[in-house]
Amino acid sequence: MLDIADELTAWIEQGREFAVATVVAVGGSAPRSPGAALAVDSHGEAIGSVSGGCVEAAVYDLCARALQDRTTVLERFGYSAEDAFAVGLTCGGVIDVLVTPVAADAPGGNVFVAALPAAARGEAAALARVSRGPAELLGRALLVRADGSHEGGLGGHPELDRTVLAESRGLLAAGRTGTFEVSESGSHCGTPLTLFVESSVPPPRMIVFGAIDFAAALVRMGKLLGYHVTVCDARPVFATRARFPEADEIVVDWPHRYLQHTRTDSRTVLCVLTHDVKFDIPLLQAALRLPVAFVGAMGSRRTHEERNLSLREAGVTEPELARLHSPIGLDLGARTPEETAVSIAAEIVAARHGGTGLPLTGSRTPIHHDAGARVAA
Repeated sequence: MLDIADELTAWIEQGREFAVATVVAVGGSAPRSPGAALAVDSHGEAIGSVSGGCVEAAVYDLCARALQDRTTVLERFGYSAEDAFAVGLTCGGVIDVLVTPVAADAPGGNVFVAALPAAARGEAAALARVSRGPAELLGRALLVRADGSHEGGLGGHPELDRTVLAESRGLLAAGRTGTFEVSESGSHCGTPLTLFVESSVPPPRMIVFGAIDFAAALVRMGKLLGYHVTVCDARPVFATRARFPEADEIVVDWPHRYLQHTRTDSRTVLCVLTHDVKFDIPLLQAALRLPVAFVGAMGSRRTHEERNLSLREAGVTEPELARLHSPIGLDLGARTPEETAVSIAAEIVAARHGGTGLPLTGSRTPIHHDAGARVAA
């Protein structure tokens, strides 16, 4: 649900009532990941998607009914081999969809009204909901904020909220969306409730070093993938807003010095396009020792070999050097800056999700590598 927080926040501000269907579990080759959502307001307007089209009409009807009845329902959609015309997923996967009304007189409405604007503002927060359990608890919600505060509650045993808070804070700290089981008394024994926790965290960073034409195309691609994109170059004549209008930040500084003083984390992507030894070596020395998600550097095969030799001479170890994606990008035969940006973005996505980079045609590899808990972007 939090993936469409911007649009739903606008509906809240306009006083609209709506119901939202959220994918809370997937199996097999399901088209969307947990957290994907479709919402329908009281006028019949719809936004979002839970299946890419396979079961949207049926989910739309469930939302309309839930909004009218003020009830939360859990529905499973999967491929029906017995009835080719049954509502299901043609891809052969299975999805569980939790449909919840969001209105002033609906259970838990205030929690959603608080959670959606927080996600739209880019705040770190986690929304925990009962996605499987007794009817009286289904859809009950609790909002957990990064500062430790929370809103809402699940009802029932007081230990239940404490356990859910602790588990949700752990998922939020890791920036993950996923599920866990707990009993109605709050213990991990007994008849379980399934809690679905949706984490919303600030967008991950992409830092592009080198204000060149390839960087301009990569900035656009980074924004498309949902990154907060920074361009850094020591040359003020090239690092300008006119050349990089879509970048979130433009920094004029020596790349290695900027990297040593800026915030990075385990989701940060570093793309070194400077293609100049005096910038590359000190920058990569620092980059390869940071716990970031991806470090890539542009250059020819010859440049790559010479750069690796210089890095070894500068004290970079073999395990550190093994983290370097160089030459950066997948082999797409790219020529133009835009094609090269697609190549780089493809390698970043493959590294993030454990993809092979091979064509899906004729391969036996999974199409979706993240069927369970995932890192939020």
